[in-house]
Amino acid sequence: MAQKSIKKNYVYNLCYQILTIITPLITAPYLARVLGADGIGTISYTDSVAAYFVLLATMGISTYGQREISYVQDSIEGRSHVFWNTKVLEIITSVISLCAFVLFSLYQENIIIYLIFSFNILAVLMDITWFFQGMEEFGKTVFRNIIVKLLGIIYIFLFVKTSDDIAVYAFGTCFFAFIANVSLWFYLPKYIDRIKFCDLHPFKDFKTVLSLFIPTVAIQVYTVLDKTMIGIVTKNSFENGYYEQAIKMSKMTLMFVISLGTVMIPRIGYHYEQKQYDEVKRLVYRAYRFVWFLGIPLCFGLIGVASNFVPWFFGPGYEKVIVLLKILAFLILAIGISNVTGMQYLIPTKKQNTLTLTVIIGAVVNFTLNSLLIYFYQSIGAAIASVAAEVTVTVTQIMIVRQELSPLTILKQSVNYLLAGALMSAGLWKASGYLEPSVINTLILVVMGGSIYIGTLFLIKDTFFITNIKGILRKISVKRK
Repeated sequence: MAQKSIKKNYVYNLCYQILTIITPLITAPYLARVLGADGIGTISYTDSVAAYFVLLATMGISTYGQREISYVQDSIEGRSHVFWNTKVLEIITSVISLCAFVLFSLYQENIIIYLIFSFNILAVLMDITWFFQGMEEFGKTVFRNIIVKLLGIIYIFLFVKTSDDIAVYAFGTCFFAFIANVSLWFYLPKYIDRIKFCDLHPFKDFKTVLSLFIPTVAIQVYTVLDKTMIGIVTKNSFENGYYEQAIKMSKMTLMFVISLGTVMIPRIGYHYEQKQYDEVKRLVYRAYRFVWFLGIPLCFGLIGVASNFVPWFFGPGYEKVIVLLKILAFLILAIGISNVTGMQYLIPTKKQNTLTLTVIIGAVVNFTLNSLLIYFYQSIGAAIASVAAEVTVTVTQIMIVRQELSPLTILKQSVNYLLAGALMSAGLWKASGYLEPSVINTLILVVMGGSIYIGTLFLIKDTFFITNIKGILRKISVKRK
């Protein structure tokens, strides 16, 4: 099978991630005003609880499936066996999780909303995205996701009208995720064959799946537990509402950085299986440089525009989101680097036990800091704990793999981008003092910051940036001819 273009797959995946970003930019201001911080907080808390059951349903199966499919891309027999064994196991875990969640929901105060979130578990039951990611067929998943996202936007504006429509909003977000996963099954017959029932062995690699499940659990602790603990400790849905809006903005921006990771995992897995270890290292180092190149301006830029952006975007009553967003912006760099080390290197090269160790350390740090800081500083404490946990994971991973991937080489790649980012931050800090919060002024800050950053890279002749620009211009020139 001919290898797919990494750049083309990145563009496919980035298109979806851009839509993922645009969707909240369209809907978040509307929902913030219609549902209020209280309503947003209620949905955020319920979603965080349901996420634990979704985690039980997925276990480490999606990560395992994507990796194993990447190893057998060229064999229809091999990928057929991997698919059916993996999917049957995921169906079993999903059914168990669904039954447990329904029983749990019957004892909750907001029973209807909890039951609506059971669609998230049904979405896992029908999910085969991991198969197409392993096959490096990102175009199909992107097309499906674009259609579903657009339907979701239309649904929100048509049916979510008042603060009483929390359940209506929850249904839309969960149901469309379920429909999106169902739609991919129509593409499947082209890629796999049926296998005999006697050839089904869903528990054959269950130990490997569990080894991938443990880091998934640990990661979930410091991506979901913070919301749960804010609700339990503060008993204030407004605090969860502020935190939800800030974390949503930082994670949306992060998507630009980690979109490459989704594309790189199957490619690195393929080269590792072919014992092309030098190529694996080359791709990983390039991924680090990409994170520095894109992550630094996004992190510094988000900090620079937060004070101008939040007031007009979310409206009155969301002032606390400014501080939260400035803290959580550092997740872009921390998660971006750890995504390369953990997901793009350790998983494809079958070093998931190392990943497990690092994320458990991060989970312990997060839980400990959450327990202390949320009590005193509420949502701000949770933000600090999240950043501290991610930085701990990032540093620990790099130190553990230092014999294979040089920490000095990784850090040296950041120098040009830190310089450009520092100049950009200085410009944004100076200009923001003269500009009142408004759509136009935020756009001015974004354009100005981007111009300073790109201009600096041109002046210092950054090879990574210039090489990629020349490549893009060359392709445009060829297409015109």
